[in-house]
Amino acid sequence: MKTTKTTEKDIKKESKKEKPKAVKVAKVVDDKKPVKKEVKKDTKKEVKKPVKKEVKDEVKDEVKDEVKDEVKEETKDEKDLKSDRYMESTGKRKRAIARVRVFTKGKKEILINGKPCKDYFYTLELEQTATDSLRKMKSLDKFRVLAIVRGGGISAQAEAVRHGIAKILVDFNPDFRKRLRKAGFLTRDPRKRERKKFGLKRARRAPQWAKR
Repeated sequence: MKTTKTTEKDIKKESKKEKPKAVKVAKVVDDKKPVKKEVKKDTKKEVKKPVKKEVKDEVKDEVKDEVKDEVKEETKDEKDLKSDRYMESTGKRKRAIARVRVFTKGKKEILINGKPCKDYFYTLELEQTATDSLRKMKSLDKFRVLAIVRGGGISAQAEAVRHGIAKILVDFNPDFRKRLRKAGFLTRDPRKRERKKFGLKRARRAPQWAKR
């Protein structure tokens, strides 16, 4: 029995002595791993940085070229409009709204929705109503007028343009107020078509009454 005990103890001692050697080997292996990882990280960082910078520079150059092309596409008329000073006002009549701009420089003309006044207001009466305020102050050939009109009928649009031009002329020269006020070009005409009521043919027209 004694012999067996001693043998077991000897085996345990031998196993304990052998274990640290394995640990030491593991430590050596573990010490080597982080070195490899650090090398990989450094290489990744070195590779990534210049690629990002190159891509950003290329994108910036492309954006700059596109912006330059868009700026070049602007026409001379648009540049003139931006550089020249103008006076702006809105004229109204019924449901028509006119946004009018008056320039002192440039070609002396009247454009409504991008068309000449004669072409847009096709009758002589409509053309005269649109330019009445300029004709009243004898300044037809002194200004360049651009108007954008929306809503209403053609006659309401002509009166809206007249109203807008009259308001601008007063801002240009306050002495014009009396004559324009007398002519009635500064007053906003509030008359509108009355809405239809239910049970009636129109606003007030009732259906014909039948006795039987």
